[in-house]
Amino acid sequence: MKPTKVYYSIAEVRQLTELPSATLRYWEQQFEQLSPYKDEHGNRYYTEKDIALIKQIKYIRDELHITRIQAIKNELTSNNKQIDIRQKTSEILQRVRKELTEIRAKI
Repeated sequence: MKPTKVYYSIAEVRQLTELPSATLRYWEQQFEQLSPYKDEHGNRYYTEKDIALIKQIKYIRDELHITRIQAIKNELTSNNKQIDIRQKTSEILQRVRKELTEIRAKI
């Protein structure tokens, strides 16, 4: 079992979420729930909770094709449990698809 980190840098979050830094900073301005810790130099440090929220926002935008910020906010507050379930299912399917593609490439 790998140890859980308390804070992740914006570069790490960028890699985990496949989102550009500019998008992460923009969403920070738009979604009050997303508030990474900033040190005295202005460097952002995200928690697991922040990363989960970012992934939910990305799922709503990319998979549900809801692009207006207010509509995403409404979706987050009204269907949070449903979104979480659908998002996790989608992530599992993407991992399986990736693994199958890798296996197919080896054959």
